[in-house]
Parts: sequence; structure tokens; C-alpha cells
Amino acid sequence: FGYESGAFTGADTKGRVGKIEMAHGGTLFLDEIGDMPLDLQPVLLRVLEDKQLMRVGGNRYISVNFNLITATNKDLLELVRNKKFREDLYYRLAAFKITLPPLRKRKPDIANLAEYFIQKKSADFGIEPPQLSKEALLKLLEYSWPGNIRQQVAPAARDLGLSRSTLYRRIKKYGLSLKEIKN
Repeated sequence: FGYESGAFTGADTKGRVGKIEMAHGGTLFLDEIGDMPLDLQPVLLRVLEDKQLMRVGGNRYISVNFNLITATNKDLLELVRNKKFREDLYYRLAAFKITLPPLRKRKPDIANLAEYFIQKKSADFGIEPPQLSKEALLKLLEYSWPGNIRQQVAPAARDLGLSRSTLYRRIKKYGLSLKEIKN
């Protein structure tokens, strides 16, 4: 949400524009909305309803107009039932839902995606696209596609009792690599 100059000890002396304010006139993507703390959810809801926000330490409202896209790998309706996600925010966000099954459940898409990325990377490098061999395609189809690093950072954060963002901050603070997290 950003903050004004002097809003708290250690704050930038010029203040800071928040992500929502920066998205004015455009689109804001909030990943892992299901991990948003319960106490921040009414603030986001208020911004979505009123189309204005107040920076931390501020004394005036700033008008914002933006499109919002959110993503999660959690069942938000289940979180609502368990009182871990606000029902009013859920219905505000669920106006248009796209459920995208994981790649391991979309085997027919693998060949098309492989071809797309081969074409794209070949064009990026200015080279003739190589032919995907039947053996390579078979390996791609046999692979279990167990998830991605974001999901692994999420099973790790949950096991440690931390939010994903806190885990990322600690990874950065202690100079760890994501490879070390997987082990």
C-alpha cells in the first residue's frame, strides 16, 4: 500500500509508492492470494470497493483504478469455510475464475508446449529450431511433472510455520540458494 515520509523508523525519507498505486491505469497481479494474512484482507477489499487507498502514515486518499488478477494453488472456498479467508473478498475476486490443472494432468499439452518453447528460444537466439526427437518427447511425456519451485518453497514454508514471503526474505538474508531449500 506504500507509505509516506516518516511513517515509521527506517522508512525512506521520500516515502514509497505501493504496488496498487503503481498499477493505476493498468493491471495488478497478486500471486498466492490464499496466503494473504486475514488482517490485510479487509484493507484490500476496501481498496477494491472504494477504488482509493491511503498510504501508511498518510492523511489523504489516493484514487486508484486498476484491473486485478489473482492466483493461488489453494482452495479459497475451503479457506472461507475454515474462516481463513474472507467470504466477501472471495466473492469479489471470484467474478471470473480459470482453473488450470497442473501439467502432469494435461499430458496432451506437453508436445505443443515443447514445440512452442523450442520455436521461441530458437527465434530468440536467431537459430534454426531443432527437431524434437521421439525419444525426447517420450521422456517429457513420462516425466511426472511434480510441481515447480514456487510450490516447493510454499511445502517448505508451511513445514517451517512461515509465510512464503518470510521464507523468501530469510533465504535472501542468509544467502541461501533454492537448491539448499529442496534438500
